[in-house]
Amino acid sequence: MSLDLEAEYNNRTRVPEHPAIIASWASDSAAYREARPPRVVRYGDGERHTFDFFEVGPGPAVMFIHGGYWQALDKSFFSHMARGLNALGIGVAVPSYDLCPNVRIGDIVEQMRAACAALHGEINAPVIASGHSAGGHLAACLLATDAHVPAAYAISGLFELKPIVPTSINSALRLDDEEAEALSPLSWPSPEGKILDAVAGAAESSEYLRQSAAIVEAWGADGVETRYEAITGANHFTVIAPLADANSAMCARILELTTRL
Repeated sequence: MSLDLEAEYNNRTRVPEHPAIIASWASDSAAYREARPPRVVRYGDGERHTFDFFEVGPGPAVMFIHGGYWQALDKSFFSHMARGLNALGIGVAVPSYDLCPNVRIGDIVEQMRAACAALHGEINAPVIASGHSAGGHLAACLLATDAHVPAAYAISGLFELKPIVPTSINSALRLDDEEAEALSPLSWPSPEGKILDAVAGAAESSEYLRQSAAIVEAWGADGVETRYEAITGANHFTVIAPLADANSAMCARILELTTRL
C-alpha cells in the first residue's frame, strides 16, 4: 500500500492545535527580545537578510534556522529558541531569509551560507548549524558545504525533497524531481569527519522519522559521526520547545557539541 504523502508531510493538518502553538512562539519570542535585545547583523542586501544575534561571550555559537517549508515565518517567531543556550553561555543567531515562491530553495541555501559566514566573521570561531523542519534541511546543507560548520543539530529536518513534489506543499516551491534531487542533502557527498545529530518528535509522521534516520545511516556509513533520536511525546511543532529550557537534554547535547570544537 502506497503512502499518502500529503498526509505524511502536511504537518499543519496533522497537528490541528498548531495555530495556538505558533501564536505562543510569537509571544514568547517577543518577550525574550524585550528582556534581552539582540544585535541585528546584516548578511545581505535584502530586507530579510539579517539575523538577530543573542551574544553571550567568545567561543562557538549556534545558528538556529527556522522552518515553515521555506515559504512561511521569519526570525521574529523564534527569538526564545536562544534562551536555553544563552543561559548555558552559548551565543545564538536567528536569521530570516527570503521565502518561496519569491525565490527558489537553492537561493535560500545560499542565503544561509552567507548568514553563516557573517556569523563566523563576527565570532571568529566555529558555528553549529541548527534548525527545525526546513531549517533542519538548511542546517544539513551548511554542514555539507561550509568548512566553519563542524557540527549540526537538525530537528525534524527534510533531507530528501522528492517526496514533497506531489504534495500541496510544492505549490509555492515549484520543485520538479530533478531540482528536488539536487537539493537533497541525503544525495550529497557526506561531510566526513563532522558531526550530525538528526532528531524528530516521536509523534511525527513515519516519513519525518524515516528521513532523520536515513541521513544518520547514510552519512554515518561515510565517516560522519551521527546520532538519531525520536523525542518522546513531541509532535512537529512541540519538538523545538526544549531549546527554550536550559535544563533540557537538547540544550545539554548542543552544549556538549560546542565543547568538542
